[in-house]
Amino acid sequence: MASKRQQLFYIGITAFAILHPCACIEFHRELSSWSNGLATWYGAADGAGSEGGACGYQNAVDQPPFSSMIAAGCPSIYDYGKGCGTCYQLVCTGNEACSGIPVTVVITDECPGCPCPDEQVHFDMSGTAFGALAKPGQDNQLRAAGAIQIQYTRVQCQWPGVGLTFSVDSGSNPNYLAVLIEYDDSDSDLSSVDIMQSGPGATGQWIPMQQSWGAVWRLNSGSALQGPFNIRLTFSSGRVLVASNAMAMTRGRHSGACRGYEAAGTMSGLLFYHLLLLCVVLQLSTAM
Repeated sequence: MASKRQQLFYIGITAFAILHPCACIEFHRELSSWSNGLATWYGAADGAGSEGGACGYQNAVDQPPFSSMIAAGCPSIYDYGKGCGTCYQLVCTGNEACSGIPVTVVITDECPGCPCPDEQVHFDMSGTAFGALAKPGQDNQLRAAGAIQIQYTRVQCQWPGVGLTFSVDSGSNPNYLAVLIEYDDSDSDLSSVDIMQSGPGATGQWIPMQQSWGAVWRLNSGSALQGPFNIRLTFSSGRVLVASNAMAMTRGRHSGACRGYEAAGTMSGLLFYHLLLLCVVLQLSTAM
């Protein structure tokens, strides 16, 4: 009779045969345990780092729900803008002023000069977020250190009282649409965005958008666009979020009515998550 470890291994192999070859690796990476990193800070001591930064959130970074608890990520964290809006928990470990209590930050900017080797991910935090790592009354002492050792882990964002939001960029016109995407609650990076026109004469087909910069995605149709629009977000974990009637062709901020997360491709959502569970089983079996 096969051992328990062998049985778990066979189950895991079955999952690998069905899933995309990289799915288990990606899933394990994004929901991994704590890793070592480096943290610095920039901007004002009690500020939000910069106004908007490389993600395009503008002055929203010092307002709820960001509330200045933000960081600029090194290139592998920023990921050419696909890491914008992702959340990490950080805990300070390398200074006597460290509280040892985790704080959550949102990636809203890039730190292009920050080193980012595999073993030492770098977060350049706002002064506010950096000070939040300290014991009560010792935030200035911690900021005086300049650079500190931390541990970090990827977490799912929580946006209390705020839904997924699409802001039409001021440069948009009837033939060109640019959209800033904010407040998605995925635990993985945004990998693609598609849009569907639903006005009179629309084909009902999904049209891929191109990433313009940061969290801004664009469509240059060459002909007049017809709203309202449905928007589909696909994440690196394979999850898909469809926002129905997300916005009209008007400038400003719009909140879409979301159908929720679905599995990418032809698999049902339930099967997708079962296969991810099998992937985790395989990871556990290798540690037995």
